[in-house]
Amino acid sequence: MKFDIPATTNPIDQLKVIGKPMDRIDGPLKTSGAAPYAYERHDVAPNPAYGYIVGAGIGKGRIAAMDVDAARASPGVLAVITARNAGKLGKGKFNTAKLLGGPEIDHYHQALALVVANTFEQARAAAQLVRIEYERTPGRFDLAAAKSSAPLAKPSDFGGTPESRIGDFEGAFAAAPVQIDATYTTPDQSHAMMEPHASIAAWQGDKLTVWTANQMIDWSVGDMAKTLGIPKENVRLVSPFIGGGFGGKLWVRADALLAALGARAVQRPVKVALQRPLMINNTTHRPATIQRIRLAAGRDGKLIATGHESWSGDLPEGQPETAANQTRLLYASPNRFTATRLAVLDLPEGNAMRAPGEAPGMMALEIAMDEMAEKLGMDPIEFRARNDTQVDPEQAGRPFSQRRLIECMRLGAEKFGWGRRKAQPAQLRDGRWLVGMGVAAAFRNNLLMKSAARVRLGKDGVLTVETDMTDIGTGSYTIIAQTAAETMGLPLEKVLVRLGDSAFPVSCGSGGQWGGNSSSSGVYAACMKLREVIAQAAGVTALDAVFEGGMLHAGSRTVPLAQLAADKDLVAEDFMEYGDLDKKFQQSTFGAHFVEVGVDAATGEIRVRRMLAVCAAGRILNPKAARSQVIGAMTMGVGAALMEELAVDKRHGFFVNHDLAGYEVPVHADIPHQDVIFLDETDPISSPLKAKGVGELGICGIAAAVANAVYNATGVRVREYPVTLDKLLERLPAVV
Repeated sequence: MKFDIPATTNPIDQLKVIGKPMDRIDGPLKTSGAAPYAYERHDVAPNPAYGYIVGAGIGKGRIAAMDVDAARASPGVLAVITARNAGKLGKGKFNTAKLLGGPEIDHYHQALALVVANTFEQARAAAQLVRIEYERTPGRFDLAAAKSSAPLAKPSDFGGTPESRIGDFEGAFAAAPVQIDATYTTPDQSHAMMEPHASIAAWQGDKLTVWTANQMIDWSVGDMAKTLGIPKENVRLVSPFIGGGFGGKLWVRADALLAALGARAVQRPVKVALQRPLMINNTTHRPATIQRIRLAAGRDGKLIATGHESWSGDLPEGQPETAANQTRLLYASPNRFTATRLAVLDLPEGNAMRAPGEAPGMMALEIAMDEMAEKLGMDPIEFRARNDTQVDPEQAGRPFSQRRLIECMRLGAEKFGWGRRKAQPAQLRDGRWLVGMGVAAAFRNNLLMKSAARVRLGKDGVLTVETDMTDIGTGSYTIIAQTAAETMGLPLEKVLVRLGDSAFPVSCGSGGQWGGNSSSSGVYAACMKLREVIAQAAGVTALDAVFEGGMLHAGSRTVPLAQLAADKDLVAEDFMEYGDLDKKFQQSTFGAHFVEVGVDAATGEIRVRRMLAVCAAGRILNPKAARSQVIGAMTMGVGAALMEELAVDKRHGFFVNHDLAGYEVPVHADIPHQDVIFLDETDPISSPLKAKGVGELGICGIAAAVANAVYNATGVRVREYPVTLDKLLERLPAVV
């Protein structure tokens, strides 16, 4: 089904199931332990062996010698896999670094060997006996040092062009009466999900099955096949439940590949899980950025010139952090310049982490907007309102399908009590605490991805939905069930959803906050085709049929759906694609973040006291699940603002704090009650569900709102994230 004209008669608009705050249908499975992590699938592959990965002990160089004899002779060991005996390996489309290194070493903790044994303990013990001698070569581990020689990034499907220019930025900036020119930095960050990267692999002849934790099944099937040099149809990936991904499980990683190589070598299933240090150094992370932002405005508060340059680093052939891209769309300005530059670094691979691009980009842009508002003597919300636009600022005439940014800000201001904020910093105290408020815009693009599904109506009246879509904790099972129930006129308990299996039709997968909207649209398309099949079985036309209460109604006829499927299952399969809608309309999601903090006047300790997000993201398919996504994203944003930072050893090229003891993330005590308001809106341009993504909108801008609140409380402006107390102490107001 091709969606390029808004539907006129749409069963989704009945809103009997869609739009309701339904409990997650996979909730009982997860709370009872019946939804296992991939490594805990004890039922799928009997008598497994266990693999333990040996990671590189240097950041750059080559293997001079590797001795695995002692490991191979260790009790219970079945095989030791290295690049020397693994056979020829290709490189998948989505892998920047080689998943099995040697003799060249691309980065610290790159997998160099897999020890396979009868038990995990035997594999771990034997792995300690692998002896590797290295030849180190100089590595590039410092973004600031590499910044001056970093070229423009290459164009990409998701990042677009690396540079954009509209008007005369330099001339307009130089001539403007009010200017700011500031540099902001964001650090390397880790996904830090609970479930490790883990896989079970088993071969049957020349066919491979991998039970794993993966967000994008079809992408990863293709990469696994290409890496192993086998036909794609010989690879099956199964990933029904995922214990958090945040972008870190978008692609096949070393655990899946080495489990497959180990299973092939020992001719039995093999289980491999990455230990926590390898999760951080071996897999992907959010790369650090250096961002220069220049804003120029007239005394009336209208922006005259907007410039945003971003530098990040990655391995050769890697991708940049596109932190300047949202600046192309968010505020009006006649003279514009953005640039994304990419330095070659020999650190572990930088890649997608929740809201790549916009999350770190908004961390800088929304502080800069606050700084400019203060210079102009304007309220930060009023300044943003004066620079609002209903058309794409860089593609004249292309309208936003929906854009209610300022409505979000004004409603949030009313609900949060923004009027009580003191414009001059460091004016409000609550005992020992300096109290301040901050605001920031929220912005994330609404990406649309082709997605397919298969639906089957059985004689028991149960509708089974099958798609390789994944659920990374976002509620995919539930909103897909709601979509099918609404479209087919069934109660929710009559819908069975099966996800995360490459044997099912190819979906959009979970990423880029496109998952909920796009996958549900694919299910809608399949259900609409099934309505035609059912109507034909009943001898009526689909246009005359009404599906309600598990019945087909046509004129004076009423037939139970189960009766029509009594002789055989009725099956339909279809997909949703979107034509050129993204060229005709700019599709984005918007919101506003409000934060109140307290800062200890003596110690600089920061406590978040109140938080509010107001979101405009099309029809909200399930308010309960959507709120959960937004508050989770807000929590991650607090972490980015106040504590999260991978510390780089710039001598040896690795992340020092590569575990959950050293890499700090927010815990319950750090986060107050969070309020979320969704504007009542639908976007008929986005999809037949009139929805958009929302899971990443909540992280975009929240860190800046925290930083702006800290400034309002203390008068100390911090431009280097995270905002830690050591950056405040020397500049705090005197204690009285």
